[in-house]
Amino acid sequence: MSAFTAALDLRRHVGRYALRTAGHAGRFAFLVRDLSIGLLEWRIWFPRTIDQSIAIGYGSLGIVLLVAAFAGAVTALQTGYQFTSSVIPLYYAGGVVTAGVVLELGPVLTGLILAGRVGARYAAELGTMRVTEQIDALESLGRSPMSHLLLPRILAGILVIPALTVFANVMGIASGYVAASSSLHLSLTEFTYGSRYFFHTFDLYYSIIKAFFFAAAVTVIPCYIGYNTQQGAEGVGRSTTTAVVAASITILLLDTVLAKVLLGT
Repeated sequence: MSAFTAALDLRRHVGRYALRTAGHAGRFAFLVRDLSIGLLEWRIWFPRTIDQSIAIGYGSLGIVLLVAAFAGAVTALQTGYQFTSSVIPLYYAGGVVTAGVVLELGPVLTGLILAGRVGARYAAELGTMRVTEQIDALESLGRSPMSHLLLPRILAGILVIPALTVFANVMGIASGYVAASSSLHLSLTEFTYGSRYFFHTFDLYYSIIKAFFFAAAVTVIPCYIGYNTQQGAEGVGRSTTTAVVAASITILLLDTVLAKVLLGT
């Protein structure tokens, strides 16, 4: 009898999870449809997008540059630790630092940092608007929440986050050179030679492509979760946590998929 009860409970859990997943898929599909329709109301979302872009750009630039600086310096120091006991030419450190920052550390760390900063903010703002019935009031006035609330946030993130990734790449390479010059006594000429020796033009495009995908994950997922918040203040906290975790996992998943699709042979 216990085995039958356990099997029945398992079926209930699987069924509940399947129904919840199907419900999220349906709501997300309707959200994408409404966002596409809201693009026609450009007079509404365009000025709000500019305001959101300024808030994301200026508000996040400092933390993005700080994280990129530490990432580039640590990469250079670890490279120096590995190279000092080997016969590998030291100018290879320039190539390792540049490739590591541009291909991986710059876009991924920027995406993860902004998932916590921007994604949590979006989910909390929209969740609070939902539980306090501000979104319902907006709809009762005949205004679309998509063009007033969601589209400006999503478009601002998609436009600004790739630019922040470029700044992160530059800062990571610069801090990597400073750390390499102090630990390996590597000159600027050697560092530049190593960077150019292993450089591929596609690396830059690859970094920007990843940044656009990560920007979509950082903005769309928290907006969807915050927009569908329920159960009052507790629901807002739960939605904020879920949005950050879901966006971070999606970034790591996209990082793997894009590496396989764009760099795999």
